[in-house]
Amino acid sequence: MPEIRIALYQPDIPGNTGTILRLAACLGLGVDIIEPAGFDISDRNLKRAGMDYIAAAALTRHVSWDRFEEWRATTGRRLVLASTKAALPYTKIAYRTDDILLFGRESAGVPDHVHEKAEVRIIIPMVAGQRSINVAMSAAMIAGEALRQVAWA
Repeated sequence: MPEIRIALYQPDIPGNTGTILRLAACLGLGVDIIEPAGFDISDRNLKRAGMDYIAAAALTRHVSWDRFEEWRATTGRRLVLASTKAALPYTKIAYRTDDILLFGRESAGVPDHVHEKAEVRIIIPMVAGQRSINVAMSAAMIAGEALRQVAWA
């Protein structure tokens, strides 16, 4: 049975990536890092944030967006993009076990060509005037809802 995965598009901040790897290890989710990252993936800050959980994380590195898309095409997985440009609340979709939850760069999100590839685009509703929630917190919220629907129900 496929597993829900978290994908990080060219992450900028090692601490956030480490936190997401820790979350994924604890929840049994796979993680895809789409390079280039804004830091050395072996960076000590990534290891510190992920602590000893990194060894337990199912991490796959993709050298580019194109390579990630080639891999995804062979697996038939649905791409669910978390975006501040979306309109559909993350609690209003039916998640599937083959979903890849995609999160963009902390500094810039994802480019339009990546945005267009997503089959579903979701948003975390926020109070007016706020820009965005930290990517690791967003990943936790959305992964929790996805797991509640497909694994914890």
